[in-house]
Amino acid sequence: MTLDLRAIGMGLAFAIIWSSAFTSARIIVADASPLASLSLRFFLSGLIGVGIARAMGQTWRLTREQWRATLIFGLCQNALYLGLNFVAMQWVEAGFAAIIASTMPLMVAFALWTIFRERLPTMGIIGLAMGFIGVVIIMQARLSAGVDPLGALLCIIAAVALTVATLMVRGASGGGNLMMIVGLQMFVGAAVLAVVSTLTETIHVNPSPELVIAFLYTTLFPGVLATWIWFALVARIGAVKAATFHFLNPFFGVLIAAIILREPLTNSDILGVAIITGGILAVQLARARKSS
Repeated sequence: MTLDLRAIGMGLAFAIIWSSAFTSARIIVADASPLASLSLRFFLSGLIGVGIARAMGQTWRLTREQWRATLIFGLCQNALYLGLNFVAMQWVEAGFAAIIASTMPLMVAFALWTIFRERLPTMGIIGLAMGFIGVVIIMQARLSAGVDPLGALLCIIAAVALTVATLMVRGASGGGNLMMIVGLQMFVGAAVLAVVSTLTETIHVNPSPELVIAFLYTTLFPGVLATWIWFALVARIGAVKAATFHFLNPFFGVLIAAIILREPLTNSDILGVAIITGGILAVQLARARKSS
């Protein structure tokens, strides 16, 4: 369970790919219906994931706990977390969505501390306070600048859904068949969002090279590769240590959006991201030290 060089490389790769998903999603929703395009993405990612799993000799004969965790993970992360973020990014910038989503480790630590009565060291409590302060700084500046309140609310609800999914990840990461689990939980998201899209959206597509590239990238990299890396990393070093790499997500999310989409960065954004990053790192190091 040591944090070796391979685990560090996996964690960095996950953080970069995961953070880039907000930028590619922002490109997609500019030219296509958010829920329909995301449902299609999940379906294709699921086919790829299950196909690779079968080629690797994996089976869909999962344990009861794996099936339970896969269904909940597929619902919370794919249908709720990503679905809400895709809808929200019609109105909010990718960097802002990435910042809100990156607070998930803080929400996990807060839930474990307050609901499950897990002891949190003083450094972890300080980290939670830092994260809250950082979010307040960014939210206050963004709301004053005219960020859409509904879009911001959807991003917050999405982060809560991702928190629930993360609390379930232990059940899906043990017992092997990781790639099969990745593929199957994609199908859960695809099915749920297909129904919601049919009931709520008027499907539209404006074909463009940017849409095609963003859709293919999102399907293959955040869709399949990043999810597999995350499960493999949790299986290798444990959920607590793996979650430490989330402290990089605010930085990478804002940086990638600024480079590719040329989203502006304010002093409040930079200060808030720095405080949130420090808070996440403090919380995860405190939990990692406690569990070792």
